[in-house]
Amino acid sequence: MTDPSTTEGDSAATRATRSASKKSPGKAGRNLPAAIGVGVALAGLVIASLAFRREAFLVVLIGALWIGAWEMRRAVRRAGIDVPIVPVVIGTISMVLAAYFRGPEALVLTFGLTAIGITIWRVADGLEGAVRDISGALFVALYPAFLGGFAALLLIPDDGHLRIIYFVLVTAASDIGGYAFGVFLGKHPMAPSLSPKKSWEGFGGSVFTCAVVGAVGLAMLLDGVWWKGAVIGVVVAAAATIGDLIESSIKRDLGVKDMGSLLPGHGGLMDRLDSLVVCLPVVWALLLWAAP
Repeated sequence: MTDPSTTEGDSAATRATRSASKKSPGKAGRNLPAAIGVGVALAGLVIASLAFRREAFLVVLIGALWIGAWEMRRAVRRAGIDVPIVPVVIGTISMVLAAYFRGPEALVLTFGLTAIGITIWRVADGLEGAVRDISGALFVALYPAFLGGFAALLLIPDDGHLRIIYFVLVTAASDIGGYAFGVFLGKHPMAPSLSPKKSWEGFGGSVFTCAVVGAVGLAMLLDGVWWKGAVIGVVVAAAATIGDLIESSIKRDLGVKDMGSLLPGHGGLMDRLDSLVVCLPVVWALLLWAAP
């Protein structure tokens, strides 16, 4: 027979270990110190590239989108989709450069050419499973590559570096506000089947924080009217949340927890780009209205 005291001791130790493992990442499911450190480092890289030369930011942007596309390609392979990476990478570089040097029409045109290139490349490799693979490649070319191209459009004006910084501040405010309010006040899940940690209280904190940062940032950085900045903040909070839920649904469908493991506390780079790339066209369009 088993010694009851040994069983109770092992059970208590097991419970303690499980409890510690559950608590270590925090209520929102992250390693907070690592997440903060990585977030600060990424923001510092963006600001440093803008301070050095605008073209340096384009290099950072292309590198980030390339890594994101690579992570997406690895993830969709779980569903049996083989994305032809060469035309996707060429298309990603082309879209960013076309957007910066020729504007929004060139970005759309280059996306269309990328779609044609993907189709020809994949069909030349055989027809079996071609529709499936082409569909997956078009999705990766859209998300994150095409949406990320709007960062290059933000950079075009004379104050483009300030527009990029404004975008970083507002989207970071969404993440920080949602995290803080969700940890301390979160009780009502927003979408438990997709993202169990996301709560309505966290969303409210995201809206509030984004509105404040958007109002102050627009007035101080771009000489805009504060209430227009608050409107931008509210819309960005909604777009960022939608972006998070989109990626959560993709990961749940593919059966993965993270898109990668490149960034401690975050997962893959695509786990950070999810809400950012969705917010980019929103911020670009709203700044045409608020700070033309």
